[in-house]
Amino acid sequence: MKLSIHRAAAPDDAYMPIWAPLLAFNQQAVGDAEGQAFALTITSPGDDEILGGLWALSLWGSFYIGLVVTPEGARGQGLGTQLMAQAETEAIARGCRSMWLDTYAFQARTFYERLGFGVFGQIDGPPPMFPRYFMQKLLA
Repeated sequence: MKLSIHRAAAPDDAYMPIWAPLLAFNQQAVGDAEGQAFALTITSPGDDEILGGLWALSLWGSFYIGLVVTPEGARGQGLGTQLMAQAETEAIARGCRSMWLDTYAFQARTFYERLGFGVFGQIDGPPPMFPRYFMQKLLA
């Protein structure tokens, strides 16, 4: 079989054709591999505009938190803690054994540590972006 490699003109359009055979392989090897998404949004009263929130995915007994954003003017008011508490409740309800996420040095490592997350991996590189921390919290 002769094949060639090309740069995709529309990377977003290439995602599903690339993902589909990997998903099929994973499903054949270990069962359900699609995961179940979860999201919480932050809005102003009476307005549907999303100003922040949390996006996560549960898969194979873990709950990956991909995005946590609180509006800049509302930081320090407990919104992030509320988002994470609701996410943890959902993770437990889904039977997850752990939650995990990643954060950069300039982001929120200490916030997550206060919530019981610990570093399990790190990628080093030039500041201010790095190090990048991979963090996990085991659930009861």
